[in-house]
Amino acid sequence: MNTLARREARTGCLLLAPSLFGVGVFLILPVFVVLALSLTQWNLISPARWVGLANFRDILTDPTVGNSVLVTAFFVLIVIPVQTVLGLVAALLLNRRLPGSSVFRVVYVIPWICAPLALGVVWRWIFDPSDGALNALTGQRVEWLSSPVLALPAVASVTVWSQVGYVTLFFLAGLNAIPDQLYEAARIDGAGSRQVFWRITLPLLRPTTFFVLVTGVISSFQVFDTVYAMTKGGPAGHTEVIASRIYYEAFEAFRLGRAAALAVLLFVLLVAVTVGQQLYFRRRITYDLS
Repeated sequence: MNTLARREARTGCLLLAPSLFGVGVFLILPVFVVLALSLTQWNLISPARWVGLANFRDILTDPTVGNSVLVTAFFVLIVIPVQTVLGLVAALLLNRRLPGSSVFRVVYVIPWICAPLALGVVWRWIFDPSDGALNALTGQRVEWLSSPVLALPAVASVTVWSQVGYVTLFFLAGLNAIPDQLYEAARIDGAGSRQVFWRITLPLLRPTTFFVLVTGVISSFQVFDTVYAMTKGGPAGHTEVIASRIYYEAFEAFRLGRAAALAVLLFVLLVAVTVGQQLYFRRRITYDLS
């Protein structure tokens, strides 16, 4: 049995080797490279110079970094509630299996599978104040992407539009996993539609909601393509999210150390937010439907 167990373990390791190699080279190794870069000063030309924690001190006292963190926070606060609610509503409608539901399932997912950079270019034209489609429909000239007040909501609306299909699919899967017997028992007891939704559907969707919120927050904190294509962080930094700031530091200012330090800061923020969500949902999630 020991020989057989060793042989099975060896075979399992060989089968896992390609995946482990990919994870190690493309996920784990870059983390350590970024950590090392964050402790240096490097402009891609001269040799890297060790500066210790100086980059972290600089970014923590830099007002532009503080602005990017606040912009990202506002962006997340706009995107996550809206796309979660819209995704849940769309899933509830599709779950009724009305005529044409299968077509709408495909339509909802199309924006999510498209390249964000290409979508950003298209929406930049739609929001264009001179010959954009939106202003042509309304008959008014509105500076959607040049206004400090409207730029961030405009970019956030595009992100919501592209992510709703993703959220809808997961909520729809969660709805299909709820046993019909629970709904039948609720109807026999005289429960109305609102009571069924608040007492049965929503509580049993908590695992799905947790997953959607965690992945949505992580994705929103890392948004870059759409912002870069539509505003490039303007006007005057009102749409400059953390990822845009990292891009500027690395490939425009050529301060790789500061860019790496910002990436570490983003990683720490994501871990803190994810842990906070985990602690909040830990005692509120029900998996057992028996």
